[in-house]
Amino acid sequence: MAEIPKSPRGSASDSALFPHPFSKAYWKCAAGEFKKTNVLVFAALMIALRVAFKAFSIPIAADLRINTAFLINAFGAMVFGPVVAVAAAAITDTLGCLLFPTGPYFFPFILIEIAGSVIFALFLYRTEITVTRVILSRFCIDFFVNIVLQTPIMMLYYEIMMGKYYAPVDLVRILKNLALFPLESIVLTIFLRYAIPPVQRLGLVKAGADKLRFTRRNIIVLAVATVIGIAAVGSYYVVHYNTTSLSASYTAEERFSENERLNGLVLARHPDWAPEDTVTIIESAYPRFGKPDVTYSVAVYGVDSAAVAEQGADLQKMRGYSKSKAKADPLLTPLGTAVLRINRDTGTVTDYQESLTPP
Repeated sequence: MAEIPKSPRGSASDSALFPHPFSKAYWKCAAGEFKKTNVLVFAALMIALRVAFKAFSIPIAADLRINTAFLINAFGAMVFGPVVAVAAAAITDTLGCLLFPTGPYFFPFILIEIAGSVIFALFLYRTEITVTRVILSRFCIDFFVNIVLQTPIMMLYYEIMMGKYYAPVDLVRILKNLALFPLESIVLTIFLRYAIPPVQRLGLVKAGADKLRFTRRNIIVLAVATVIGIAAVGSYYVVHYNTTSLSASYTAEERFSENERLNGLVLARHPDWAPEDTVTIIESAYPRFGKPDVTYSVAVYGVDSAAVAEQGADLQKMRGYSKSKAKADPLLTPLGTAVLRINRDTGTVTDYQESLTPP
């Protein structure tokens, strides 16, 4: 495609389309969007919709859903370009944190919002909008933004804000992005096909939606991506199942019962220990996909019976503690930890390891 035509004054033509963003004229045109009142009004509307749509998503599977805000993000970036997109993304992120907080505010997260908006703009602003461009824009965001860029930011967030370690290879997050990529590409293509004509009639976009129809090549690309996505979903289920502790969903009664059961299994290996002198607390209980085994990590505590009686503490309540409550109770003395692998079908212990000192 030829370089954009020039008006008699030498400015970029308002109806120009660009084959790529690697030209001075492209960025001059993008910066010029800040001078257009109708574009700024439209950007304000997109910001409001993006913030509102952050609370809505399309469920796909357990803990796997498409956040609908990305549709508004792509639509807005397509209209007002990468320069306005930076400001719009920054405002959206700030308002989203204020209105729908999900944790402590961490400024570097704004880079993720900005990067996604700019990538959509680079692929869709002032150009012929095709299925290939839509697919590539979504892939770049899922891979380069949601996986590559987000990883170091998440590591900083966990270290600075939570004092915890975040693994540089988060397999669950990677699989979720790979699984959602083909679905998001299809949804975005269909959405833009019907959303472009109205704004084209208003003069906000210069290219039509006639090329947003899947060709054989597009279908092959998406078919391959879908197969990868299906495999990723299956892998995600396995990883999610294997990395979700059963103890996280225990009721108070279940926690007490399981703590007591594990306490009995630990004491079975120490017949000289008195049951009233120990409390065993489950710290994690990880199942294995396709196998009946559950691996329990437990903390074993010694109990000063005399101190418990003197202070009127409830030993039965202690036996139902979660790991955080057990660590905070001064009447419990840590004796060490044990790891037990138990067959859920038979209740037998198939593996046992410990590092304990007598109470």
